[in-house]
Amino acid sequence: MCAGLLAASALFCADCLYAQGPAGADSPLAVANHGRILLVLPFDNRSGQPSLDWIREAAAELLSSRFAAAGFEPTTRADRIYALDHLGLPESFQPSRASSIKLAQTLDADSIIVGSFTTEGSDIIAQASLVDVPRLRMTEAVTSRGPLTGMIEVFGALAWKLTCELDPSFSAAEETFIAEGKGLRLDAFEQYIRGITEPDQAERLRHLNLAVKLSPDLGPAWMALGEEEYNNQQYEAAAAAFAKVDRNGSDGLRAGFFRGLSLLFSGDYANAERAFADVARVLPLAEVVNNEGVAVSRQGQDGTALFIQAAADDPRAAVYHFNLAVSLKLHGKTSAALNELEQCLKLRPGDSEAQALLASWKSPVVQPASDADPGANADPLERIVRTFDAAAFRQAAMMLDEMDAARLAKLPPREQAQKLSAQARTYLDRGLLLEAERLYQSAMAADPKFPEAYAGLAEVRQRSGDDAAARKEAQEALALAPTAGAYMVLAQLDLAANRLNEANAEAGDALKLDPANPTAQSLVRQIQTKLGQSQ
Repeated sequence: MCAGLLAASALFCADCLYAQGPAGADSPLAVANHGRILLVLPFDNRSGQPSLDWIREAAAELLSSRFAAAGFEPTTRADRIYALDHLGLPESFQPSRASSIKLAQTLDADSIIVGSFTTEGSDIIAQASLVDVPRLRMTEAVTSRGPLTGMIEVFGALAWKLTCELDPSFSAAEETFIAEGKGLRLDAFEQYIRGITEPDQAERLRHLNLAVKLSPDLGPAWMALGEEEYNNQQYEAAAAAFAKVDRNGSDGLRAGFFRGLSLLFSGDYANAERAFADVARVLPLAEVVNNEGVAVSRQGQDGTALFIQAAADDPRAAVYHFNLAVSLKLHGKTSAALNELEQCLKLRPGDSEAQALLASWKSPVVQPASDADPGANADPLERIVRTFDAAAFRQAAMMLDEMDAARLAKLPPREQAQKLSAQARTYLDRGLLLEAERLYQSAMAADPKFPEAYAGLAEVRQRSGDDAAARKEAQEALALAPTAGAYMVLAQLDLAANRLNEANAEAGDALKLDPANPTAQSLVRQIQTKLGQSQ
């Protein structure tokens, strides 16, 4: 791993702190990524309806998103397409069991999910099995059924069953898996899937634009739309689309990187610098830091320090030595610039531009003033790195996860629970129920007497529609210590059940513990209004 990333290990990534759970040799924190890398293949359409072919890819997308939220590492669609291409197979290829295993081995996946779907009346029936790649063993199929209009919930339930097969100790509730997709509009999701699978570029754009119009918060659709606009050299439109992607989501860093590139190519250097800096604060990889340096340099400022960092992070990449050489020469450090340019040519001997530059720096030709072309002796601009190494970013993110996990494991149990619960709260505030539940469960495992974890889990249960479990968790929290969150859950449950006096008392208790809580204040007013109306 690059030196810059190691130096940045003191940073806590907002989405990395959770790691895998509490400390201990047998705890989730001690579980390595081995066994957790999954390849989800598109489902086989056995409905006999070609109009439902889009569900093949939708199934893989939905299951992958749930597995990621559950703490696994599903490979991306782009990874799968790359591997198929590497094996000489078309994107639409429907692998056999043998070719599926070969595909998984190419991607270093530990398990494959293979499945199919059919319809019966207005219902969709989905089934899937797990293939253990190292042991070449397939599990019995699990099945989920429901109305076609509730397809997202059907695949959420299927994901829960598969997760329990993958990890029998997994404790998140089925209701949480299902509730995770309740904010996703099926019509928008269909347009998104059609947008990433349609072979015609104009049709892809049409579907993706319709997807974000139907659901303006659909981050994956904005990401795909940004990539389409970027590939079409519509950089201002691409930058606008990438800006809509959740910075804290799974595509956040990649969106930030390509937004920076789009802004660079649009000539908006100041915002490009900020975009790359935002990514570098989390993962300061060489390509990010280099491009931040380019954006700084384009504004007439000195980006040398950033080019030094990029070259140190990836010393075998000629481009960073080239850029550092140009920047050093621009700022009067000719000897150091020559050394860097020579290093560039050692790594890439056929670089004709670097060869010509080295010759001109060693033997500069000064033309008479009357014949001089103002740009004849001008040095070239620093080079932009246009490629995003997604695998390197994921590897770096996993390394930061491991660093944060090790750091967390050294804390006392109560501090572990506090940090895990705080991170769970950020997920809950973003509506990511499955991620939040996983972290609250980890906090409870770290410290079974930490009341805020039970209160947080009560809110997860309430939002997923399991009122009985929500009440139970809230009461367990209050048995440990008074917490505003637990009182709030009980008050909302009692308000919904029209038990106004109980709700009023519980909301009042929440407000006593947290007088500045606007939600508690609003709830008290709402309950008291209803009480006044009932009298």
